[in-house]
Amino acid sequence: MVMRISTRTIYDVGSSQITSLQTAMSRTQQQLSTGRKNLTAADDPIATARALEVTQSQSLNTQLATNRANAKGVLSTETTALASATSILQDIKDLAVKAGNGSYTDSDRESVAVELEARLADLLGIANTADGVGGYVFSGYKSTTLPFTKTATGADYQGDQGQRSLQVGSTRTIPITDSGASVFESNVTGNGTFVTTADPANYGRNGSGIISAGSVKDATLLTGHKYQIDFQVVPETAGVPKKTTYTVTDLTTGNPVPPAPVPAVPQDYVSGQNITFDGIQFDVKGDPADGDNFAVAPSTNQSIFTTVQGFIDALRAPGSGAAGQASLSNKLNQLQVNVDNATDNVLSVQAAVGSRLKEIDYLDSSGDDLGLQYATTLSQLQDVDYTAAISLFTQQQTTLTAAQKSFTTMSGLSLFNYIS
Repeated sequence: MVMRISTRTIYDVGSSQITSLQTAMSRTQQQLSTGRKNLTAADDPIATARALEVTQSQSLNTQLATNRANAKGVLSTETTALASATSILQDIKDLAVKAGNGSYTDSDRESVAVELEARLADLLGIANTADGVGGYVFSGYKSTTLPFTKTATGADYQGDQGQRSLQVGSTRTIPITDSGASVFESNVTGNGTFVTTADPANYGRNGSGIISAGSVKDATLLTGHKYQIDFQVVPETAGVPKKTTYTVTDLTTGNPVPPAPVPAVPQDYVSGQNITFDGIQFDVKGDPADGDNFAVAPSTNQSIFTTVQGFIDALRAPGSGAAGQASLSNKLNQLQVNVDNATDNVLSVQAAVGSRLKEIDYLDSSGDDLGLQYATTLSQLQDVDYTAAISLFTQQQTTLTAAQKSFTTMSGLSLFNYIS
């Protein structure tokens, strides 16, 4: 049986087929122009969902890279500041050693004091270093507050103990600043366990005793108490040589050291000989006067600005002769130890900052690799295969041309063409 096809059907079918071919060809052309093989989510729902996840991860990785760049900038600024602070502290130490020269006059020491004031101003400027984004490196969480202000005794810290952090990895948050308190204020005094000091009144008694910083002899015997060493001097009389003795008192308990009947039994003093008790030892050199005393107390934290100002005040304090030189030496010795401790603390912070910068470098490398991986995955999910697409487009173009020509031929067929 032969089915008759009406002219309308020929036109409808031909038009529909040409439209379908044009639509397919247009889609291929859009793929070539956009570079995407999936023009809508309906084209490949699974690939589209996966591409969205990868794109979100890629955006997070880009933001983390920006965070690392910001962190690196602030940490680099801090590293520069800490390096400058270390250099200035070394200059201060050199000036302190220089000022201890016994041949220096008051005028010479005043010159050194003026130079120390300049170094103090430089150090204060470093402590108030800006972070480049409208705040200060060493002010803690109070980033817009000037960290340090100059005072008569050194400087006061206006910031807080906070340590600002920034997320630099998917699971890693890193500190990008250190508080001024931890860098410039938390500097242990003395040898780290205890600190020795001379009574300022020793100068008025013409005592020339100089006490050392001391050391820990037996940590198991340490008490953490405060002590006072008092000297008694019996002058030479009638052929009896001068005799100097000392007693040690535990100021915390009020008892003599070592325990003995009250009053304590004096011990003979020998210049430079170690004085040892309760796990600590130190020596006193020179010639203490009757009534001179020295103190031993647990180490505490002291601002580096207070230490430097102490240098300046010590150099400007009145003093002459052996007693004056001893008073100056006692102050300078104590302050030099404090500067050494401050320098060690700054170097420790600098090392910690360096380790953070190194970690950021590792995270940068890992982030770059991850970014490349995300880009590759997105390319596989979204990018069109130009070779296949161009071949398909050419094929579709040929098919469409053939369909159009055949439609023209079929639509032109009519019995009326054969009726004369």
